[in-house]
Amino acid sequence: MASNKTCSVTPLASLNIEGGKTLSKFTTLRVGGIAQWFAEPKNIKEIQFLLLWAKAKKIPCQIIGAGSNLLISDSELKGLSICTKKMHKNTLNIKSGILEAESGAHLPTLARQVAQAGLGGLEWAVGIPGTVGGAVSMNAGAEGSCVAEWLQSIQVLPINGGKPFEIVKKDLDFSYRHSLLQKEKLIVLSARFLLEPGHNPKEISEITNQNLQKRTNSQPYHLPSCGSVFRNPEPLKAGRLIEELGLKGHRIGGAAISTRHANFIVNTGQATANDIYQLITFIQKKVQDSHGVLLHPEVKQVGFDISD
Repeated sequence: MASNKTCSVTPLASLNIEGGKTLSKFTTLRVGGIAQWFAEPKNIKEIQFLLLWAKAKKIPCQIIGAGSNLLISDSELKGLSICTKKMHKNTLNIKSGILEAESGAHLPTLARQVAQAGLGGLEWAVGIPGTVGGAVSMNAGAEGSCVAEWLQSIQVLPINGGKPFEIVKKDLDFSYRHSLLQKEKLIVLSARFLLEPGHNPKEISEITNQNLQKRTNSQPYHLPSCGSVFRNPEPLKAGRLIEELGLKGHRIGGAAISTRHANFIVNTGQATANDIYQLITFIQKKVQDSHGVLLHPEVKQVGFDISD
């Protein structure tokens, strides 16, 4: 087990690399083990330093954004875990509709901000409790729209070291809940969106609020979850396949299939990561046995011995 010590890193005096950090506080499921090493950079310079530090120690790195689409195992997570939530600056040009946002920017906050500025394009994003980096990586979407529709380009940094560079949308291989970033070892630093200027701020804000209300009414926002657990096997819906098997409310330990939306697993208070992992596996087997469909997790699973 990692020791509970804090290592102050120089020459970046404001940056700490901590040992033995509890990761459950950094995931929306409120589960997860201990990080061997953990850091929260505030800018690109600090991220570059962290990558060099990890490379010198010959340890792996993993990125944690808002932790909203993440299941971290209960065991110690080896290497350096980098949380990007403190990299949340953004600039907005109301006339051109250009939004530049750092990877740790909170998606619902951006959705409200651009709506209040009379920019259309992110009304769908208000109910997705993730960061820009995570949303770009998984091509997050809702209400018939998605990141790929509005993104222009991103700035990335190779996780194994190197200089930042730009990737334009056409080279990101976007598809349903997929992008190039899921295969390549790259860290998203920032993203540029081209939104629609000239809308009535009151009207756009009202649509945004309606979208949020729709999601809160149909999804279990009152309990810790990771959002949708499985990708939809289009044209089918994962939640419907699970619900048809009467699995709403089924529990393993402290993890339960939501009674409000069957494609959500919630932490009822005392769940472990293993409870949730076992419930994911259980659902997959039941759906495949009954429907002949293998559901693929949308949630990223870290620290488990899995192939998917």
